[in-house]
Amino acid sequence: MSDPLIRRRDEIEYETVDAADGLEKGVLVSDDHGAPHFAIRRFVLEPGAEVPKHTNDVEHEQYVLEGEYTVGIGNEEYAVEAGDSLLIPAGTVHWYRNEGDDPGAFICAVPNGDDEIELLE
Repeated sequence: MSDPLIRRRDEIEYETVDAADGLEKGVLVSDDHGAPHFAIRRFVLEPGAEVPKHTNDVEHEQYVLEGEYTVGIGNEEYAVEAGDSLLIPAGTVHWYRNEGDDPGAFICAVPNGDDEIELLE
């Protein structure tokens, strides 16, 4: 059984995601913190940022915290905003684009373990 954990906002370190200009990731909770099954990450998508088409070996559950941006999933585009939830199944092509004036931010939960990312562009 894992020990309880509280991580404060100022403890989260954000890093630039190499595959996309204008995207930052902070790991909120993961196996490194004793979470046995899932990792929760927070992403910030700056205005003008684009994340290229890619696939992941694991599913993603996401919750939009702030802003508005476009998510491509498969052959469809979706405008999302704060309060929206998404499921991106493992192996599904997806991408992001923020054409607005404000940052977008979302929480992404994924299973712990290896996740191979394949860039398609």
